[in-house]
This record gives sequence, C-alpha cells and structure tokens, in this order.
Amino acid sequence: MKAISLEPVFAQPTTDITILRNLLRRGRSMSEIRHAIGKVDFNTAYDFLRAAAVEMVERGEIDRAVNSLQEIDALITRNGAEEEDRSLLDIHAALMQILTALYIEKDDLEAATATAATTLSLLAQEARRKDEPFLAILGSLLYDIAYLHTGRKEYKQAERELAKSLKIFERLAKTNPERYAPAHVMALNAATATYRNRVKQAELLAHYQAATSTYLQMVDSGVEEATGRLIDSLSIEGDTLAQMGRHREAIQYFSRALRYLTKIETEFSLRHLKLSIALGESMLRVSAMKDKGIHLLNTMLHKATKIKASDEHRRIVDILVNARSTSLDILGLWHKVFPK
Repeated sequence: MKAISLEPVFAQPTTDITILRNLLRRGRSMSEIRHAIGKVDFNTAYDFLRAAAVEMVERGEIDRAVNSLQEIDALITRNGAEEEDRSLLDIHAALMQILTALYIEKDDLEAATATAATTLSLLAQEARRKDEPFLAILGSLLYDIAYLHTGRKEYKQAERELAKSLKIFERLAKTNPERYAPAHVMALNAATATYRNRVKQAELLAHYQAATSTYLQMVDSGVEEATGRLIDSLSIEGDTLAQMGRHREAIQYFSRALRYLTKIETEFSLRHLKLSIALGESMLRVSAMKDKGIHLLNTMLHKATKIKASDEHRRIVDILVNARSTSLDILGLWHKVFPK
C-alpha cells in the first residue's frame, strides 16, 4: 500500500467497530449499514469506514471499496441534506477523505484531486472549527494531498500541507495519544522524506523530538511501527548526506535514528550495529570527532563479534584501515576473531 492515510500503521481502530463490521460481513444492505453508522459516534464510524476500506484493498478489492463507500455516501448525503445533521455531514466529509486515499492507491489521481477538493469544500462550510472530527479529517486529507504534490515534485506545496498536518496531529495527540500519535509520527516521517531544505528538515525533527519521545513511552505497537518507519527515513537521509560529504549533518540524522531505535529495541541488534557503523564512519570524516569515531567503531568491532555479524565486522575493519587508524591492531584482532 502507498504511503497514504489508509496504511494500517497510520491509524488503527481505537473504538469497538465489531457490530458495524459484522453487518458488512453478513452482506447486509448499504441502507442498513448507513442506518447503523448514523447511530454511533464519529470516531467509531470513521474507524469502521477506514478499516473496511483497508481490508478490501488488502484483498485486492479496491474497486469494491470505492463502490461501497460511494453507495454509503449517497445514502448519507441524501439524509444529511434533509436533516442538516452535522454528524452526517462529518461522515460525508470523512467518506470523501477516505475515497481520496483510495483513488491515490488506485493511481486515479484526477479522481483523487476531485474528492480532495470536495472534502475541503465540506470542511470550509463552517469556519474556524477546532473539534476532533474536523481536525481528524483535515489532518488525514492534508497528509494524502501532500503525497499527491510530492509525486508531482511540487515540494513547497507538500511541505506546507505536511506542516499543517503535523500541527493538527500534535494537537490531537496531546489529548488522545493512543489514537493520534501514530499519525503524528507518520506525518513527521513523510516530512523527513519530503522537505528539500535540510535546515528546515532538521528544525522540524528537533521541534517534534520531545513529542515523539513521549509517545515511545507508551506500550503501543502502532507508535513503534510508525517510529520504525521514521528511523528508516532518518537513516536514508543520513546516508544521502554522507554521500554528499555533509558528514556533520549526517551525524545528526544517524544519532537521532539511534536514539529512537534504542527506545523501541532495548536489546542491541544488527540494526543498531549498522546505524552505529554509519555514524562512526561519518565521525571519522569530521576532524574534531575523529577520535570519538574511532572509539565507536572499535566498540562496534566487539559488538559485531558478539552477535556474529561477520560482514559488518569486515566493513568496520575496512573503514579503520582506510582511516589509517593506528589505535587498533587490526590484523591481530582479525585473525583472533576469525581464525583460519
């Protein structure tokens, strides 16, 4: 699945959608499902609609997902127009937002643009709303629209949308971290990959570091998976900067990735080792940090031996040889650890 709001890691159900899900699985009419949706609170309805769409996409039934949501929306809007019921209008906007994500997944970008515009028009009907349904729909929609603009290389537009999406999910996560923390981290992850300006990118990461660290204290698989994605993005950015010779900046990205990784993986792993090697190699390229880099890489030699990571061990040796380090009897240690 594309990096859109329908990804399970972005938002997992935090409400009980069992009754609604059973109605769908039993093949009940859309009219019955619409009636049941109208009886539950917004978050339950939103969780159900999003989960139903995700399940159908994962089964390869994306057209069915589109048709089902369109049919429910037709019933919602007909009744909503008659009753002028805000809750039904919110469901209408939520359906349009989910359809936007479905169309992106389907590569129908023209339809995605149209439904995104419809969603924004619905949200704009009542100015200055700050309630949870409004913010949840808008934050997810901006995340998806940013994906569209990034695909078109319209990075400034995407940056603005992600900045707004981040602020929205930060606000929502303060009151309900279980529900919105994964979305906040995923928006931060998207921003890390989208921002072209490295200074703005680093400022963004620094600004949200405290919030992300707070989320990681929660026992929540959704937050952990989202943070795992963020670690991967930080590592990729660090590698890119290192290849460009911008090692001071690369060090910041590798260091931040390692801090997050230590919070979600308490045991030292191959992932820790690879990130630490990358960090140490960049340190060697900065004169003021060369000694620290050598010390880190020497430590990683022992770690690599302990977890039997022979490829990484060889890489560390090569890095130290190339750095002309005299602080280690490389050949002696090499033959001791890997005898003939």
